[in-house]
Amino acid sequence: MKVAVFGGTGFVGSYIIDELIDNNHEPVVQVREGSESKLANSEKCKIVPGGLDDIQSIESTIKGADAIIYCVGIIREFPKKGVTFEKLHFEAPKKCIDIANSMGVKRFIMMSANGVKVDGTGYQKTKYLAEEYLKFSDLDWTIIQPSLIFGDPRGEGRPEFCSQLKKDMLSLPFPAPNFHAGLNPMNAGKFAMSPIHVKDVAQFFVKSIELKESVKKTFALGGEAYYWKDIVTTIAKSYGKKKWMVPAPALGIQALATFLGRFSWFPITKDQITMLIEGNICESKEFYNSFKIEQTPFNTETLSYLNN
Repeated sequence: MKVAVFGGTGFVGSYIIDELIDNNHEPVVQVREGSESKLANSEKCKIVPGGLDDIQSIESTIKGADAIIYCVGIIREFPKKGVTFEKLHFEAPKKCIDIANSMGVKRFIMMSANGVKVDGTGYQKTKYLAEEYLKFSDLDWTIIQPSLIFGDPRGEGRPEFCSQLKKDMLSLPFPAPNFHAGLNPMNAGKFAMSPIHVKDVAQFFVKSIELKESVKKTFALGGEAYYWKDIVTTIAKSYGKKKWMVPAPALGIQALATFLGRFSWFPITKDQITMLIEGNICESKEFYNSFKIEQTPFNTETLSYLNN
């Protein structure tokens, strides 16, 4: 099948491209100028130059496709550079949905995130609004909502949680922060996440294309749940380190991030801390079984890429 892909040069997108090719699909990938080198297996893809503000490029990418995958996502925004949640998480998929509808391409699979909500952070709200817009379209949609995604980012420029955590916090010569809400340090680290490997996410996307049971369904995806302390310990252990942790009040870090979060060199934003201490867990065994996917565990072996 011919599959139009938006976001194919990103972290998750690069694995989706591989999975499409491995399953004999033909990826048609929109690629921004200057990002050509980021496209995996480019010789096996049809490349359409352009960006998400280019209607003609979107139309060219979608034309003749049997299905569309939208997996564009950012973890923080830089408004002065035109990189915002509103633009990339809502306005751009809205354009793709409208154009797909007008061109008669019915199958649309979109990456969202577990825990999105209308009254959440900018990230959560814009993902939620895109979901709602897609649900009320006439398309045969599927929404994929991963929890924390991990896996080899395959080079620079592809943010991946574990690699970023190692670089921005765990590699520093002082204890790692054990975040807690409020003022009571006894609550430190009492939030959990369900890490899911990027290869598993890619398989869910590609298997959804032809799986009739996935049409008009939303899938919250995650692996086994781990508390923050266990996640930090496992990441550090994967590259041969033992990391001490100290309680860190989220309010203090958020106050600092309010002023410094707009700078790319500052490792975390206020909203990222908010979402972190909210936790992000889900139970997905039923979905793994119905899609016939074997779950990749979160352990030192699957985190071996952090040794690089």
